[in-house]
Amino acid sequence: MQPRRIIQALQENIAKVIVGKDEAIEYALIALLCKGHVLIEDVPGVGKTTLASALAKSLDCSFRRIQFTPDLMPSDVTGFTLVNFKTGEMEYKEGAVMSQVILADEINRTSPKTQSALLEVMEEQQVTVDGITHKLPQPFIVLATQNPGEFVGTYPLPEAQMDRFFLRIAMGYPTIEQEMDVLERYSGTVKPMAVLEPVCAAEDVIALQQMVTTVYCSPEVRAYVATLAAATRQDPALTLGASTRAAIALIHGAQACALLDGRDFILPEDVQHMLLPVFSHRVVLNPEARMKGVNAEQVLMKILKNVAVPVKL
Repeated sequence: MQPRRIIQALQENIAKVIVGKDEAIEYALIALLCKGHVLIEDVPGVGKTTLASALAKSLDCSFRRIQFTPDLMPSDVTGFTLVNFKTGEMEYKEGAVMSQVILADEINRTSPKTQSALLEVMEEQQVTVDGITHKLPQPFIVLATQNPGEFVGTYPLPEAQMDRFFLRIAMGYPTIEQEMDVLERYSGTVKPMAVLEPVCAAEDVIALQQMVTTVYCSPEVRAYVATLAAATRQDPALTLGASTRAAIALIHGAQACALLDGRDFILPEDVQHMLLPVFSHRVVLNPEARMKGVNAEQVLMKILKNVAVPVKL
């Protein structure tokens, strides 16, 4: 199996409907290889839902979309049991989460109780209803989209729930040339999404996920990651630094980067490449930094610049 060849096929397939967002596509695929979940955050209309849908259609996996609204109940996500009046027995009715690829659209428009139900499933990889546990199909990934917190009708995700997402992707607006390309593709009678075909089977994804875990991480690289995480907890601009879960995710992301580059060991460059998408949504700025217009990415880049890079691996 050639990991780079499979990932390249997925990237090219998704790029048929997502223009000029190669980095966002790459990060989403890295999260898939690391058994992580993705938070796609930006203003409406820049391709958040399209990216998630394109990834799902590119994989030969089951797919469900959950539109999060204020009246969505936890049982709509996890499922529920009811009585079968023919047999007199209790039966489990699957919730929307019992699928391999889940698009949680506008996750911050539903209540915190329903948000928690989904995030618990993401962490445990199983659903427990009335004391009975139901395993989720594999591979399993949640791609959650979220509008900025200042938008009307949103319930911001608490820090502990944000920490459950492997990485965060910001789509951003396209350039004029990219937008012209998008307009050309979507101005015809046949939309690109309608003709998108799977290019990767579920078995291939599971095999790649197992290969990621075999990539070697040296003690020097582990020390580098630990030092970066500790630096976020000591920076005066941050009231909340990166958690241990974040440090573990950073190593896993670096392992996936190395695998895609054809290596069986991590380089410091892999860690640096994954730092922002893995850490940026897990740290919290203090009020003074926010008033000055500082963002998390700027603080993390400063930390990355100040922490010594290991030379011996």
